[in-house]
Amino acid sequence: MHDLQPEDPASIGPYRLSARLGEGGMGQVFLAVSRSGRRLAVKVVRPQIAADPGFRERFRREVAAARTVGGFWTAPIVDADPDGPVPWVASDYIDAPDLARLVRERGPLPEAAVRSLAAGLAEALEAVHRAGLVHRDLKPSNILVTDDGPRVIDFGISKAVEGATALTDTGLVVGTPGFMSPEQARGEPVAPSSDVFSLGAVLAYAATGRAPFGEGPVPALLYRVVHDDPDLDGVPPGLWPLVADCLDKSPDLRPTPSGVLNILLGPDAAEAASRPAPPRPTAPAPGGAGRIVEVTAGVVEKPTRRSERGGCLAILGIAAPCVGVPLGLVLSLPVVTLTAALLGLVAFVAGVVLTGGQPLVRHTVQLTTDHLHCRAHDRRWSSPWTDVSLVTVRSTRPGVRGERRWQLAALLHSGAPVPKGFSGKGGREAVMALHFDPSEDPAPALRRLDAGLRRFAGDRYSPDALLTAFLDRPPTATSPDAPAPG
Repeated sequence: MHDLQPEDPASIGPYRLSARLGEGGMGQVFLAVSRSGRRLAVKVVRPQIAADPGFRERFRREVAAARTVGGFWTAPIVDADPDGPVPWVASDYIDAPDLARLVRERGPLPEAAVRSLAAGLAEALEAVHRAGLVHRDLKPSNILVTDDGPRVIDFGISKAVEGATALTDTGLVVGTPGFMSPEQARGEPVAPSSDVFSLGAVLAYAATGRAPFGEGPVPALLYRVVHDDPDLDGVPPGLWPLVADCLDKSPDLRPTPSGVLNILLGPDAAEAASRPAPPRPTAPAPGGAGRIVEVTAGVVEKPTRRSERGGCLAILGIAAPCVGVPLGLVLSLPVVTLTAALLGLVAFVAGVVLTGGQPLVRHTVQLTTDHLHCRAHDRRWSSPWTDVSLVTVRSTRPGVRGERRWQLAALLHSGAPVPKGFSGKGGREAVMALHFDPSEDPAPALRRLDAGLRRFAGDRYSPDALLTAFLDRPPTATSPDAPAPG
């Protein structure tokens, strides 16, 4: 809360204003008190928006619909005046922090809390959609987190504002760029599925503490929402498929709020939380874009041969004087001492130059509805799924420290080209190693890759027995590579 400013009104309608609660693109929010002492949150629409022809009629219709929204997970609208000097709407005041503040102060929520949040928000969206509304601005700051669950606020105005000619002059954006759907970002008509996209973005934020499309200027955010895949690193494996499905670029492929509840609260929810999502239809997005969700595996970086040689030279540059200088002093041979010092200096400088000048390797796999994309450092290969007859992720020989190694292998139909660097089995199989940091468990990345292949490759995907055992290993296993018993 903030104190009222001199330019603020003393009252709105029959309510006395006592403090400022916030300010957004559509208006200001005040804490108000009724004559009986009931506290309300009153949102006052900006005069330049209210001046738009047709706004008040749209606002009247939306508020009437919003007042019919029920359910446990919303802050109900209790009063409004579309015809006042400035239009306003009042809802129950809930004394609780919003999700943005909670995550900012305490960090990402644990998986169980995110699952509970998802269920409450899905049920809130069911109530909003049942009233014939689309929220259009579901974001962390519009979600209050109380002791008994979330409360969704600020519905019933966005559609009324949408289309107002005053927006051209004020530069306002209906919705929040990092959390709006691609169709909303393109200025297209939106349906309830748009709110589901925003729900996915909110859940990703709650689980990771980051907006899935990053931060930055509005145009950059809008571009990422429309064209880029979300950053879901850090989303718990048990929630990753659900969040990815909500963030599908195609509205038709997103689950409904009821579908989200079925996934979260179904009879097999506990078991499903630890397993990848089952495959589902992979029809391309409208307009032929085809790109749905990017699945990245092998995010861990590995030094190239050049940088490895540079590291060896740097070590030699340290070791040479450590051995040669004492030896020269003991033998009273200044030439040996000087040679060892110079050799060490030259080797160390050369090693640093080689190591610092060579980029690290990134091995990634990207899956879309239409293609399989592989990248190994500066080499890239892409193939349409129609050219792939079989794809798997298999275990190879153990590494020098005994860690399990993995590779993706795609068997291609006759005549499908495989570029140099990916070729195996006489040119019919494309193979790429997946590198992981030995200090980290590769299971989360492999589980995302497994879920993505089940979804996009369908019957072409043949899960390897060792991979299945690795992903199904008990969570209490002390070794990252410990297979499941039996």
